Amino acid sequence: MIKVGVLGAGHLGKIHLRLLEQSEKYELVGFYDENQENGKKVAAEFGYTQFDTIARLIHAVDVVDIVTPTLSHYKCAKVAIKSGKHVFIEKPIATSVEEAEEIISLSNEFNVKGQVGHVERFNPAFIAIKNMVENPMFIETHRLAEFNPRGTDVPVVLDLMIHDIDAILSVVKSKVKAVHASGISVLSQSPDIANARIEFENGCVANITSSRISMKNMRKSRFFQKDAYISVDYLDKVCEVVKMKAAPEVPGDFDMILQNAEGDKKQIYFDNPEVAPNNAILDELESFADAINNNTTPIVTLQDGTEALRIAYMIIDSMKNK
Repeated sequence: MIKVGVLGAGHLGKIHLRLLEQSEKYELVGFYDENQENGKKVAAEFGYTQFDTIARLIHAVDVVDIVTPTLSHYKCAKVAIKSGKHVFIEKPIATSVEEAEEIISLSNEFNVKGQVGHVERFNPAFIAIKNMVENPMFIETHRLAEFNPRGTDVPVVLDLMIHDIDAILSVVKSKVKAVHASGISVLSQSPDIANARIEFENGCVANITSSRISMKNMRKSRFFQKDAYISVDYLDKVCEVVKMKAAPEVPGDFDMILQNAEGDKKQIYFDNPEVAPNNAILDELESFADAINNNTTPIVTLQDGTEALRIAYMIIDSMKNK
């Protein structure tokens, strides 16, 4: 089993600790939290081993799971990688593209693997439809959340929207050509609501909306492509696939047929895949263990995390220029 230690015992850190303790692919060695008092409470309540320094934790493990505030991701990853340890880094990978690129460079230099915690890649609804998304030409996403002070130290683009940026980049096989965005601060010092239009070189357009001051939670994406419409509800973990094909010469009584102005007839049919229940966070952590054990490429690479961050900052810069 792979020995793992967790840096950060906040809300998400405690979830990682619980799942890693349950995992059959990891041996949870312990954790370090900068807030020693919080660390003592977590250790007392759950029985995890608390380390008094980052260095001692890193020395005792094979993998460092970094679930600290974003501002410290780079510093923690740098120390871990230079110690020859594999790193799992919660999203966003770092606070700047330059930091992210140095993390990649160090991982190559010290021959260690890294994965970024873009958990929606492991959402069962997204997994169910991902292979059905083929050359989408228009994408629309809404990620709305009720206000929570946790995470407001960064713009909503880095807090929420980056989930959708990563998911979109994983299915659109084209470079970003242009970004146009607007945002507004309501309760925080940084934007709480943002809308971005991403244009790709192949003609695809993605319209992304994120808010952290909504009255209700919503996490939905819609993909439009030739002869197909695909929707994903990340929150309720359901998906819908609507496809079109040439209508039969003699339609059945229950066939849904549409005819355009030119007289072309199409049959509409549903091809909804089964959504297999899972624990997305556990799956992403265990997929990293598999990548280490099998010497394969992680599902969400450090490069993926860096590209999502790069586009996020293009959106932030576009908002500043309004």
